[in-house]
Amino acid sequence: MRLLAKRDSPPKGYTVSGAASGDTMLTLRVALAQSNPQGLEAALYDVSTPTSPNYGQHLTKEEAAAFVAPSNETTAAVTSWLAANNISHTAVTPAGDWLSFSVNVSTANNLFAAQYNVYTHETTGNTAVRTMSYSVPDELSAHVDAVYPTTTFPSIKSFAPVMRVVKSRSRKGHSTKGASNTDAATGVSSSCEDVITPSCLQSLYGIPTTAATQSSNTLGVSGFIDQFANKQDLQTFLSKFRTDIPDTTTFSLETLDDGEDLQNGADAGTEANLDIQYTVGLATGVNTTFISVGEDNSDGDLGGFLDIIEFLLKQDNPPSVLTTSYGNNEADIPEKMAINLCNAHAQLGARGVSILFASGDGGVSGSQDEECTDFVPTFPSGCPYTTSVGATTGINPEVAASFSAGGFSNYFARPSYQESAVGAYLTALGNTNAGLFNSTGRGYPDVATQGENFAIVVDGQEGTVDGTSCASPTFASVVALLNDARAAAGTSPLGFLNPWLYANASAALNDITSGDNPGCGTDGFPAKQGWDAVTGLGTPNFAALKTAAGL
Repeated sequence: MRLLAKRDSPPKGYTVSGAASGDTMLTLRVALAQSNPQGLEAALYDVSTPTSPNYGQHLTKEEAAAFVAPSNETTAAVTSWLAANNISHTAVTPAGDWLSFSVNVSTANNLFAAQYNVYTHETTGNTAVRTMSYSVPDELSAHVDAVYPTTTFPSIKSFAPVMRVVKSRSRKGHSTKGASNTDAATGVSSSCEDVITPSCLQSLYGIPTTAATQSSNTLGVSGFIDQFANKQDLQTFLSKFRTDIPDTTTFSLETLDDGEDLQNGADAGTEANLDIQYTVGLATGVNTTFISVGEDNSDGDLGGFLDIIEFLLKQDNPPSVLTTSYGNNEADIPEKMAINLCNAHAQLGARGVSILFASGDGGVSGSQDEECTDFVPTFPSGCPYTTSVGATTGINPEVAASFSAGGFSNYFARPSYQESAVGAYLTALGNTNAGLFNSTGRGYPDVATQGENFAIVVDGQEGTVDGTSCASPTFASVVALLNDARAAAGTSPLGFLNPWLYANASAALNDITSGDNPGCGTDGFPAKQGWDAVTGLGTPNFAALKTAAGL
């Protein structure tokens, strides 16, 4: 047997409760070695780099899948092994690079030289059946990249903290109605210094209020961890903060893993409501879909990230933009698993989907603030095929939000589109934080928007929240409106954004040059001129981005 993954102990917060019963059923997934991931990356850059003659000529579902389809030898080796153990399987991706099957714990222990135990989370009481190590037969080691669930524990986190309830509607800044001063330099209402609303973001970034016109243009919002977007709360939000559009404007729903659409006010999720209210409320007229990932992943299991991407890969017409306000610490995910999931995002990018992730809320200490020595990168922000969104605060001037997660991946090398911008930042950084981060890794975030004091409505109550969860749906809305303008002009959606952002659009972003993201007992990274590891290339200027997009 060849060891594929091992951890010395469960992650912080988990304790072992004992061996899992041999009769307990597990649904396992095997990631097969992909045939040509380098070809996929080349194809992705070919259709995403503005100087390429194939820019915007996105791949079909079948063309993208062909790059990651396992070889006939790999498929035959793994399926023969399963058949020899009387296990039936199904392919769960169009490429057939993920296989799924169900076995009991006793069988899984024998197949993978594993010891599945029950682990209990000390705070939530949730349990997970996991193993500290697993192996595959030596002759399969070149054909199998990863097995899930094995050593990966539930760890998906929302990047929006608990809502602060607004107790008085008369407090300055909590209504779009009434008198307020307008800053002469920015043209933004002074009330936006206290509370951010859609009109604040529209003024600050030049986001248009006119409705999108192209029905083919769609925006997807990811929902995990029993977070449900409430339609009545959206209606209340629009009636207060977007009085220029019908308050009956709503969103569509797609579900997987027995996802639900609970509409009782008490079931409304802060994260889900935030994401929907600032996509529907900013991407005016864009068809917006909430994608609810269900009960199998209600405790924050990585399977939710796998499932939603597999779900979208199967669609003939996935959304043109996908925003996700959840993430993990990179080290919580085995490297091969992270690479495989990153390649799934590359497939969607090659097909013309812009994938945005909130960078995290722990500064340099990871997805949430935690004790650390070395800096903690986050995932999927560290995937070079996604666009990571950090956060700012303040209006004049706009500065980095201290919680904005940023840094450098330990798994993924710096991509070519970042060489100049990130190289310049590292030169300017000098010896600051030397040895605490991987200076050759993919840098994140890529861009930023406001991320503090966002007004939302949850269960009928108005309140405010902070987090990069505010920033990702905001930037996603900008991209969706750019895509609408491109569709109206007869051109393709922007797709994978980063090569365009770094080559063509960096001058179309507002450079943030002050603030930092402390953590791990340090001041973290400083915001500087150009790209930085707190706010990326900066915040959007819609008119300039429209020009950069050829409109």
